[in-house]
Amino acid sequence: MTSGQYRNQFHIPQVNGEDSIYLCGNSLGLQPKKVREYVNETLEDWASLGVEGHLHARHAWLPYHEFLTQSMARLVGAHDSEVVVMNSLTVNLHLLMASFYRPTADRYKILIESDAFPSDRYAVASQAKWHGLDVDDAIVLWRPKPGKHLLELDDLEDILRVEGEQIALIMIGGVNYYTGQYLNIPEITRMGHDYGITMGFDLAHAAGNVDMQLHEWNVDFAAWCSYKYLNSGPGSLGGIFIHDRLGQDLSIPRLSGWWGHNKTTRFRMRDEFDPLPGAEGWQLSNPPILPLAAMRASMELFDEAGIGQLRETSRENVQYMYDALASSGKIQIITPENPDERGCQLSLMVGKDGRPMFDYLTSQGVIADWREPDVIRIAAAPLYNTREDVERFVKLIDSYT
Repeated sequence: MTSGQYRNQFHIPQVNGEDSIYLCGNSLGLQPKKVREYVNETLEDWASLGVEGHLHARHAWLPYHEFLTQSMARLVGAHDSEVVVMNSLTVNLHLLMASFYRPTADRYKILIESDAFPSDRYAVASQAKWHGLDVDDAIVLWRPKPGKHLLELDDLEDILRVEGEQIALIMIGGVNYYTGQYLNIPEITRMGHDYGITMGFDLAHAAGNVDMQLHEWNVDFAAWCSYKYLNSGPGSLGGIFIHDRLGQDLSIPRLSGWWGHNKTTRFRMRDEFDPLPGAEGWQLSNPPILPLAAMRASMELFDEAGIGQLRETSRENVQYMYDALASSGKIQIITPENPDERGCQLSLMVGKDGRPMFDYLTSQGVIADWREPDVIRIAAAPLYNTREDVERFVKLIDSYT
């Protein structure tokens, strides 16, 4: 697959009458052109059918989330029974932790990376509080070495050697939102399991960015959003993964809702909760169809392109940028040099005077992301970013004085 092969299937934001250099897919993916068609189809069916659309819409609403299951399973390397599209990311993390973080007197701690996305930090701290625990004692932070930006496995091993028997849950980001570091999920999972720890991952910056094999890697659970690399629209639905060895265990407690109930008896409305096997059993409510329609437009492109081929394109474009920017002498790249340890994103540390550089890039048609205090995040999403995009960006960096 050539770079940007699917670009013409997306709306590219315009700046000064020209296509922008859009390098912000790590924050919000672009809109596939088919979104309008699929959302309009739903609106038209609602207008003409009313409630009958649940069964008789062109894509019936009752099972609509199932139209995305196979695509999502392929994307993250899972069995169909292990994934479902539902809710938003932090809601899903709380639902999953309600089932899989069950602290005891001896094993009660949660390990999270020190520079995790703030919502994840808030979520794990509130879970500890919910169970009556002291947050400072219950939350264990995996930190980079002093003066470094990236996490190292030997530091995690040191933590586990000391506190592993007390840690109930490791819940970390698969790709760190700030540095762009793609962590070694299978190795981290193995390390945690060696200590009897439940392994969960926030894949917000990994889904649609890197190729994964969650089932094969024996991950316990994961959750992700879909509005970044999955291009499903601002604030759109998330997805979850629950490994079958857990999801098929109907005795596992969960916070329940009627959409997780046995489909054959769901509408009798009088039954005691009878959970569906697999990830679907963690659903709460009937899903919103309009966001699902938007997501379907994007997932069809992922099905056609294949995450493996997209990953290869990403590697080529990001390597070009990495080599050119690293040799410019104007910035420090804090994303790993090793292509296996990064995805689409590069995080550029530009120093305390870097904001004028960011403003200059913006004035020249670059749409990127500024993170305090001194980092510009860029992401060359292979579905719509081309080699021309990355070459133009590098030339702008070179021209900045």
